[in-house]
Amino acid sequence: MGRPRGFDEQAVTAAAAELFAGRAYDGVSVDDLVQQLGVHRNSLYKTFGSKRGLYLAALRWHLEHRLPSLTEQLAAGAAVADGSALDLLLLAAVERAPNDVEVATLVAKAWQALDQALQRASATPADDPRSTALDALLGERLRIRAAPASADPW
Repeated sequence: MGRPRGFDEQAVTAAAAELFAGRAYDGVSVDDLVQQLGVHRNSLYKTFGSKRGLYLAALRWHLEHRLPSLTEQLAAGAAVADGSALDLLLLAAVERAPNDVEVATLVAKAWQALDQALQRASATPADDPRSTALDALLGERLRIRAAPASADPW
């Protein structure tokens, strides 16, 4: 019988999601993960298989735990309280999805969920491939993320 796991896998996955949302996949090294998550390298590899394995687990966690509140807000026609819930999704879409089919599939499902939420809240036809409200929300997050830390994004 193996030694019991010395960390909470869900907590580590959630923390990894925040780390990847802040710095993107390529901006986070395995050393960063070990240091920031407080997990030994061997434990990380044994549990997740690789950095990519942890990234996929973090992206799935993010889409399962952070995306639903965002879609609920959008479906209700409410202002989005925390746009940072889009950060990991945006980074996954531009950085990993073009080269990783599994990430692209997860991102596409997330876009679909966001589009459906917006369609419930507005008169956007179901066959309209673009959602102006979602485009505006994504553009706002990109502008905020691209602004220097000391600058006012508006």
